[in-house]
Amino acid sequence: MNPTIEFEKKTKTLIDDLKSVCANYGLGNDGNEFKIITQVFLYKFLNDKFAYEVKLIDPAIAKAEHWEDALKKYSSEEYEMILMQLSESTARLQPEHYISYLFENQNQPNFSELFDHTLLEIARINNDIFSVKTEGGEKIMLFENISKYVIDKRDDFCRAIVNKLVNFSFEGIFKEKFDFFSTIFEYLIKDYNTNSGGKYAEYFTPHAVAKIMAACLITEKVQNVGCFDPSGGSGTLLMSLAHAIGEDKCTIYSQDISQKSSNLLRLNLILNNLVHSIPNVIKGNTLLDPYHRDRNGQLRKFEYVVSNPPFKLDFSDYVEDLNTKENHQRFFAGTPNVPKAKPEGMAIYPMFIQHIMHVLSDDGKAAIVVPTGFITAQSGIERKIRERMVEDKMLRGVISMPSNIFATTGTNVSILFLDKANTKGDIVLMDASKLGVTVKEGKNQKTVLRLEEEDKIISTFNAHEAVEDFSVVVGYDEIKEKNYSFSAGQYFDVKIEYVDITAEEFEAKIAGFQANLDRMFGESRVLEGEIQRQLKGLRYE
Repeated sequence: MNPTIEFEKKTKTLIDDLKSVCANYGLGNDGNEFKIITQVFLYKFLNDKFAYEVKLIDPAIAKAEHWEDALKKYSSEEYEMILMQLSESTARLQPEHYISYLFENQNQPNFSELFDHTLLEIARINNDIFSVKTEGGEKIMLFENISKYVIDKRDDFCRAIVNKLVNFSFEGIFKEKFDFFSTIFEYLIKDYNTNSGGKYAEYFTPHAVAKIMAACLITEKVQNVGCFDPSGGSGTLLMSLAHAIGEDKCTIYSQDISQKSSNLLRLNLILNNLVHSIPNVIKGNTLLDPYHRDRNGQLRKFEYVVSNPPFKLDFSDYVEDLNTKENHQRFFAGTPNVPKAKPEGMAIYPMFIQHIMHVLSDDGKAAIVVPTGFITAQSGIERKIRERMVEDKMLRGVISMPSNIFATTGTNVSILFLDKANTKGDIVLMDASKLGVTVKEGKNQKTVLRLEEEDKIISTFNAHEAVEDFSVVVGYDEIKEKNYSFSAGQYFDVKIEYVDITAEEFEAKIAGFQANLDRMFGESRVLEGEIQRQLKGLRYE
């Protein structure tokens, strides 16, 4: 078996084992299970990353039978020198933080306290690097006391966790890149990345959609760029974008009102060698209190923005707070009215689109998941936004995706592409709605794109290619003539089939049509007479 596939299988087994431990102690499907699973997984990952790097720094440690024992022989000064040579993506650990240390001391009284203290100390020592910030400036630390979620037998629970970790190592896989870790991340959070009833749902964008968005945004080499997601979620879109650019050539910025999402994004950044961007992960309300600003206090501009924003949400409690003089330019198309009967039906995604348009740099590019209804709406905020995109010449294209591309929603979606440098037009409108195969995912039907279909979408879009009944290439004036519609179907040529026939054949066809009409009219008159006779009979009864 391929070594990478084999390791992926072992990693998934570790995750399943950790979930089994939680289930055995009454935490299966518990609201706090994901906190335990993700933090323990991350502790193991950081422990092994530390071991991997110290072995690269000192060959003597690499040759030792047990690297932990070799490090114990170092003086405090020598140990500090090792720590100074670690990459910024590696947590600074002390010998008492190693998993092996916990394993050796698991029979101590109150072991759960030692376990929790170890995690909290790692978080404290590495607080400046690994903490997520709130919009108010508070820091959300890397780890927390996790044994508190277990009511009985806390020591046994922590021992069970450590014994699952000690016989597994990530060391052989650190050279792997995005595709491997994206698969592991998806598996790790698949049971937890759902709408748990909070203010924003935790959206998980399918890998195919993220791939298409990144591949259509990044068509040439770039470096030293800022990548932003105003509704960051667990970071699928940002990770795909960073992978397309190069993790060392970009800096990630995000904001999301959900602390759960921010923690998952932090985990994703660590797995994908983007630790340098963790200080830019903000837990907060992007619309009400946008965090990222330049030295002059103005909203920071970004070269690349990706987003799969929530489509509908009750934000009636602060919608009026968005109608300020400061926000006049940002929310140029206005804010929605609050529906009296169903405030949870408020469309919030147009607010995110306006924010994205506002924070794009002069040559910035964006890709946004929107409900397909947005691209043809003939009134309201949606229409005003489309008009501005055309008038300001920033529309790059639209790809309408197959239905049920998201298993959790029946809403048809499209991907909207913006490019502030696309002033000449050459806009690609694509209807990919007929692609894909339907598969069952749980209780839901889901459409999955084949690899060749993904490649067809990407290559056609990037080549500005017109393909019959699939894509068109239009200019801004044409879009104005079509009432600012972004739907590819409205630009497809109407096909009229012509058949060459002789005059005699034409006369014969006309005669045939006339004969059929005469027969049908005759049948109609007979039927009408029968109905009249029956009605007369009813009147005399």
